Amino acid sequence: MTLWKLALMAMVLLPASMAQAQQTDGQATTPTDGRAAAAGAPNSAPAEEPERWNLYFQATSIGDSHGTFTSPYTGPLSLQDYPERDVSLTTTLFFAARLSANTQLVFDPEIAGGKGFSGVDGIANPPNGELPRVATATPKPYIAHLFVAHDFAFGTGNEKVESDVNQLAGERPVNRYSIYAGRFSVTDYFDNNEYTHDPREQFMAWGVMYSGAWDYPADTRGYTWGLVQELHTRHWAFRYGIAAEPRVANGSQFDRRLFRDHGQTFEAERRYSLGDHAGTLRLLGYANRADAGNYATALRLGAEAGTTPDVVATRRPGTLKYGMGVNLEQEITLDVGVFMRLGWNDGKTESFAFTAIDRLATGGLSVKGTRWKRKSDVVATSITASGISGVHALYLARGGLDFLIGDGRLNYAPEYVWESYYSARICPGLYATFDLQHDTNLAFNHDRGPVWIPAIRLHMEFGLKPLKGE
Repeated sequence: MTLWKLALMAMVLLPASMAQAQQTDGQATTPTDGRAAAAGAPNSAPAEEPERWNLYFQATSIGDSHGTFTSPYTGPLSLQDYPERDVSLTTTLFFAARLSANTQLVFDPEIAGGKGFSGVDGIANPPNGELPRVATATPKPYIAHLFVAHDFAFGTGNEKVESDVNQLAGERPVNRYSIYAGRFSVTDYFDNNEYTHDPREQFMAWGVMYSGAWDYPADTRGYTWGLVQELHTRHWAFRYGIAAEPRVANGSQFDRRLFRDHGQTFEAERRYSLGDHAGTLRLLGYANRADAGNYATALRLGAEAGTTPDVVATRRPGTLKYGMGVNLEQEITLDVGVFMRLGWNDGKTESFAFTAIDRLATGGLSVKGTRWKRKSDVVATSITASGISGVHALYLARGGLDFLIGDGRLNYAPEYVWESYYSARICPGLYATFDLQHDTNLAFNHDRGPVWIPAIRLHMEFGLKPLKGE
């Protein structure tokens, strides 16, 4: 409860300084996804002159809870069937500086703390995307981003971009080849979606904010070191990234055998319009190599020894895990949009960096509050179905433990998560959200659940920009 009180105090005390900073700037900031900005998505908003630097701040606190639910048995990695209340808190400084006309440096220090339900175990699609999987609620500092980005222009034509998180106002070539090198989250550049990509402002469940079947390379905080290349034109974008994998599943240290163990991600993006309404289709593929285990091998060794299968005992450097995904966003009206994701992976290699989902289908609706004279408010709803492969299910049924799930036995069924939220702007830069999730068949187990998970999120953001002529 102490952390929750501190979060509330921070949210209450900082809006005054936030509002003052925005008045000095001359305009209020608009909630946007900094990851999409970093990815170089087109933006036609005007910019008076190129910025030399900017500085943004965000703070997000999420408090959620769950009550009792049907639980005839529990295992070492089960969600506990007694009431739990938990909270997360993140604060981030976003600093961007222009090194040359087409080169930028980004440095984002971050502080995060929190402790999820049952150690963030027992649900394949966990409810709080802001929560780091750490063993202590004490907030700790670390570097979220530290990278250099450079655009190589080809052809003619520029597009204007506005000042934003990790993005400097000015002009950018429409046709460009871009390189991003350093520390970042792979999700900064891949699997973006206008309506669901940022748990600080949009949907919070892990398998809704990103494709849950994409085991993207990351440490326990969700970040990695690597290189992303992007070829961007007016209607198309093609991206390739290679990044470090953790040394162990969900670990904080990276595997330094980079020529053998690493994660590769590929994406093709097509932007189009249906009438006057924009849409985007993305196709994603990935191939990871890590010191990971194999479910079938674990089952065989367990049967031979007459013991419970253990995927950890089968880990081998260079083990391949691969998958793919489809991502669609479509504007219906200026205030209404829909989205959909489909995801799949091989299902035979252990989950290593994100979550234990092999199959995913999710879709939803997002509506701005213009009709009820709250144009900055958003109401949205989604439904997500997650599944696992046959060999993965058999491994869990025989008592195996896997990443963040393991009830000791399994009566398999897909895990369903319905999530809805209402986000309200309290004042410029300060937002409050009520979120409600209903989870069925927890950890793919028809014997456990359902459970309701209500949450309250407070999010603030503001920015500082250089004075004109500076």
